[in-house]
Amino acid sequence: MDLSMRGLGMPLVSILLPAFDAEATIDACLRSIQRQREARWECIVVEDGSSDGTLGRARSFAERDARFRVVTTPHRGLVEALNVGLDHCRAPLVARMDADDLMHRARLCEQLAALDEGADLAAVGSHVRLFPRRTLRDGWRVYERWLNRIDSPSRVRAEAFVECPVAHPTLVIRREILAALGYRDRGWPEDYDLVLRLLAAGHEVGVVPRRLLAWRDRPARLTRTADRYGLDRFAACKAAFLATHFLAGRDAYVLWGYGATGRAIRRALLAHGKRPSHIVEVHPGRIGQMIHGAPVVPPDALRRLPERRIVASVAGEKPRREIREWLGGMGFQETRDFVCAA
Repeated sequence: MDLSMRGLGMPLVSILLPAFDAEATIDACLRSIQRQREARWECIVVEDGSSDGTLGRARSFAERDARFRVVTTPHRGLVEALNVGLDHCRAPLVARMDADDLMHRARLCEQLAALDEGADLAAVGSHVRLFPRRTLRDGWRVYERWLNRIDSPSRVRAEAFVECPVAHPTLVIRREILAALGYRDRGWPEDYDLVLRLLAAGHEVGVVPRRLLAWRDRPARLTRTADRYGLDRFAACKAAFLATHFLAGRDAYVLWGYGATGRAIRRALLAHGKRPSHIVEVHPGRIGQMIHGAPVVPPDALRRLPERRIVASVAGEKPRREIREWLGGMGFQETRDFVCAA
């Protein structure tokens, strides 16, 4: 069937879809887009110089359905492909999508409704279901559970320095805001960088608490293979935004936790001239020690410390929940007085 925007009017949403060597998955992806209950979309497929049959598959869809538009580029990587595609998006909203994922039929309907109802929202994501389940590693299952508990702009902001609090392929963003920010390569994950810049600029990011994206896990995914997705690069990304926003104008902060995550955050913040004045620990064997010039103190000591900015850096949801309860009970307010960073 030959479909076009004629009769549908201008698109309400542009789907931004970079594709590289995605021949095995792109057909299913594009079919899931065609099945959307909201039909007033355009899909910009940025074919990033693939070495397989991705371009032919994308063009075959575009020949039959004029809502698909294929843009070709030499292989320059994901960030460049996203920016090229963004230049071709015409609608007031931009929905991200990856060529190996699948949309729930209601995705666009529900996310566009959320943005229509929430005029204060710059973007909205959704919950996800990772697949294939049989090969899914435990770490990804933990991340999926954590991600799918985030259900409001306040939770997005509170969890922003733990991990990326919204899956990038689920985002629908107001185009004028996305165009002003663009995508950039800073040597760390471009999706996390975008979310943190949205929040740093004062924008609100919402979440539709339904699993509207089937998010494919595969051995060759960039989060497993690209250097910018290494744990040290995540720490560098978090530290850059902590230093210029939460810790702006301060050389010192209080670090709660000195396990592997706490040490990584301390090192990353040190690159920005930020040093812990004190380190909070609950282990009695550490209290009273000095670590890199910072005395180790128990949580109760926080009431007496002049420094009021706390970075709580521990692994695991249960310890973070306990720290939040402890700090809240002492009158500290999350995102104002303390942040959790993993």
